[in-house]
Amino acid sequence: MTRSTRPLRAVLLDIDGTLVDSNDAHALAWVDAFAEAGRPVAFDDVRTGIGKGGDKLLPELLGLEASSAEGRSISERRAAVFAERYLPNVRPFPGARDLLVELRARGLRLVVATSAKRGEVDGLLELLGGPGMVDEVASSDGGGADRSKPDADVVVVALARAGCAPSEALLLGDTPYDVEAGRRAGVGVVAVRCGGWDEVALDGAVAVYSGPAELLAELDASPLGARSASGPPAGERGAAHLEGGAARR
Repeated sequence: MTRSTRPLRAVLLDIDGTLVDSNDAHALAWVDAFAEAGRPVAFDDVRTGIGKGGDKLLPELLGLEASSAEGRSISERRAAVFAERYLPNVRPFPGARDLLVELRARGLRLVVATSAKRGEVDGLLELLGGPGMVDEVASSDGGGADRSKPDADVVVVALARAGCAPSEALLLGDTPYDVEAGRRAGVGVVAVRCGGWDEVALDGAVAVYSGPAELLAELDASPLGARSASGPPAGERGAAHLEGGAARR
């Protein structure tokens, strides 16, 4: 992906697997809900689809439309199971909250772009310091984001709420579905491996880091720091050139 020279105005944020260590917890909640409905699915089969919403997982795993009565029942039960059994043990990744603080200090708008439902988003944001840590939220259940990643809906809505063009934003995510959603929306993706995908799976990202702590430590040289409107020109930061492929960390 060719690097844009336009100043960065916003960072669009995935949360699950990117800022908080919740991907396994989501997979377990789906497994439990499927089993309770009499439709058992193996954990590994669910885990590879985490990053998508129920609108994708239910048809792919069960051949069941999310809008059907059974689909809605399973989705609602999964949400309850996640909140009751797994959310209490979910923790932020090291450096996640400090990364958000630093990005805001640089004058960047922070907008969540997630396949999760809004109710879940608020609970996860509490782990990072509360909903006030971000400016806006684009979730899979509101404001025109009808289809979850890898469709571009939530990214497009997040851009609108950030009030900027695709070339003025970057998406921070952890799954191939983030990378694809960003591509479809025309937004570059900075990826982290802490969600469980390796660099091969994250091919197409403009840069890949191990997690929020490494990204924060290398922020000035990263695509996020190099294009920050409040910082010095990229050349003075020693930013990695991204033309011809992704920068790997």
